[in-house]
Amino acid sequence: MDSIDEKFMTLALEQASLAFRKGEVPVGAVITLGGEILAMSHNSSISMNDPSAHAEILAIREAARRLDNYRLIDAKLYVTLEPCIMCAGAIIQARIERVIFGADDPKSGGVVSLYRLLHDKRLNHTVEVTGGVKRDACAEILSRFFHEKRITSKTDSES
Repeated sequence: MDSIDEKFMTLALEQASLAFRKGEVPVGAVITLGGEILAMSHNSSISMNDPSAHAEILAIREAARRLDNYRLIDAKLYVTLEPCIMCAGAIIQARIERVIFGADDPKSGGVVSLYRLLHDKRLNHTVEVTGGVKRDACAEILSRFFHEKRITSKTDSES
């Protein structure tokens, strides 16, 4: 496994931890260009009351703003969870070169689990994909988050 991929996935995990502490689904994203960080973000759908405020979307918006261009040619996106179909669509529209993700998402994955949007030759852009980078750490934070949510929900219903 590429040490650069692990380095940036560690930063994405730090972003996921920020989301966790805020009560958001713990997903973090980092976008790089030429080895430099363009943007970092985490899920904020709850706090922003915005169903599109996924880590990837927020990072894409910030990277595009910083580059003053809606195309993120040659950029790499590191994300702790396999992107959903909404995020996969944004990745294609932004022309991101490569997506590196941690944990698979068997319930809503748009990259390898349910759909393979980033490899669909019918679309005008395809994306190189690497999955499983720091998979265990990425899956663990999600498992812990949902476990704590179930415990809190059970405690609340018993009160």
